[in-house]
Amino acid sequence: MSRIGKQPIAVPSGVTLNAQDGVFKVKGPKGELTVPYNNELTIRQDGDQLLVERPSDQQRHRALHGLTRTLVANAVKGVSDGYTINLELKGVGYRAKLAGKNLEMAIGYSHPVVIEPPAGVTFTVPEPTKIDVSGIDKQLVGQVAANVRKVRKPDAYHGKGVRFVGQQIALKAGKAGATGGKGKK
Repeated sequence: MSRIGKQPIAVPSGVTLNAQDGVFKVKGPKGELTVPYNNELTIRQDGDQLLVERPSDQQRHRALHGLTRTLVANAVKGVSDGYTINLELKGVGYRAKLAGKNLEMAIGYSHPVVIEPPAGVTFTVPEPTKIDVSGIDKQLVGQVAANVRKVRKPDAYHGKGVRFVGQQIALKAGKAGATGGKGKK
């Protein structure tokens, strides 16, 4: 049996749930999300826990079981706690600031890079070299953070660029250097 799919999902207080016709709706203090799921699976509430069950042990049902449980758990956590991904800028003169809701970064280009957040995602800049991407939809927050990082990925030789906090960059060795000779004869 699926180890992930059979785990119950804890439902925090203040969160309302509704699962019918292949759509799971969850509403909480931070917002509202809908998660589509396969009609063959059942989602039922048992007290303060949520259970995802499958009709058979067919390979397709086993695959959908763990996936559906994880998507539902992410939605429940998102509307109650929310998600935040922290990024940091490494490099001389690299900095970020907020211009209204938009994120404006100076990261080595001849012009500032402006990124507009999609609905449901907010940027905060606690320090000029730190960026926090927050929202209730885990997938959307992760995609926006990846798009911000993509503007200037960490350089393999110097480590400069936008990286996730705690991300280790394996630096490549530079040139071997001159041997002191004037070349081949």
